[in-house]
Amino acid sequence: MSSVSEPIIELRNISKRFSSTQDVVGRLATRLGLAKQPPVVHAVDEVSLRIMPGEVVGLVGESGCGKSTLGRIVAGILPASSGTVLYRGKDVAQLPTRERRRAKLKTQMIFQDPFASLNPRMRVSEIVGEAPRVHRVVSNDVEAYVSEQLHRAGLDPSYRRRFPHQFSGGQRQRIGIARALAVQPEFLVCDEAVAALDVSIQAQILNLLLDLREQLDLTYLFISHDLGVVQHLSDRVVIMYTGRVVEEAPSGEIFSRPNHPYTQGLLAEIPRLDLRKRRFSAIKGEIPSPLNPPSGCHFHPRCPHAMPRCSVERPVLREIAAGHRSACHLNDMDAAEPLPAGAAAGRA
Repeated sequence: MSSVSEPIIELRNISKRFSSTQDVVGRLATRLGLAKQPPVVHAVDEVSLRIMPGEVVGLVGESGCGKSTLGRIVAGILPASSGTVLYRGKDVAQLPTRERRRAKLKTQMIFQDPFASLNPRMRVSEIVGEAPRVHRVVSNDVEAYVSEQLHRAGLDPSYRRRFPHQFSGGQRQRIGIARALAVQPEFLVCDEAVAALDVSIQAQILNLLLDLREQLDLTYLFISHDLGVVQHLSDRVVIMYTGRVVEEAPSGEIFSRPNHPYTQGLLAEIPRLDLRKRRFSAIKGEIPSPLNPPSGCHFHPRCPHAMPRCSVERPVLREIAAGHRSACHLNDMDAAEPLPAGAAAGRA
């Protein structure tokens, strides 16, 4: 892993909101009070994150928590509604056109669905070779370059004349990896990159990603809901809940000493062989709608340790140990003040 102290990617107070677009009549009706404002989805809410060169950061959360949206913002596919994305200390939005294009090329994305992320009308040689040819990563002998990328991703280069429908799911995901590597990136956003694959194929793809990290000195943001995969792959883990980061720590620390009640609830329900007689149950309650998230701490309607303060005041994500940050009001309580029932046990 690189010892460079400057983050390769830094997010500062990134937010993303989605709302339905209105035509001229709709906007006029809203302005005159004849129609309601269109609903707004708060997908990402003031997220700050630093990712160091050579690091694998696992981003975890329930479906709908905003982790894929955050990944697309990092990859430059979606613009942020507010906040700043920095690449190697420079604000990407403020870079000159050529530098901004280069920064985006250096950050690539591997998508969840290998069946939907490849153009079915293009041959593999075109899928993998188009971007490096357009961006002049390679100027001649593109076929040889494509063959090299396919071989690096674990595919027979002779397959380059085939179409995506002629491949299995694992092979298609390898094509997606070859496509991402073809523009010589430094940073990969892996959005549930193995979720759609069989377990045995998942292991092959994960091992490939680990090998590529060593060979090419890559940095990963690995988005997943599978805590076992994240524990195996990640140096550091970030936990998201309804658009906010609630906890962040080195992988070993977060799996051995989770601090936030949401993280504790997630980790408590990981099936383990030494707990075969235990009955597992999901975290109580439903994840809130991003159309109308709760006030204060978003997790308080489901939290077993919720206090009156939790429903009105947003907790600050602050450091509670070296490299370990958590956003929970329990961390602000004085040692002399009694903890809510069960909170002490949860922090043991």
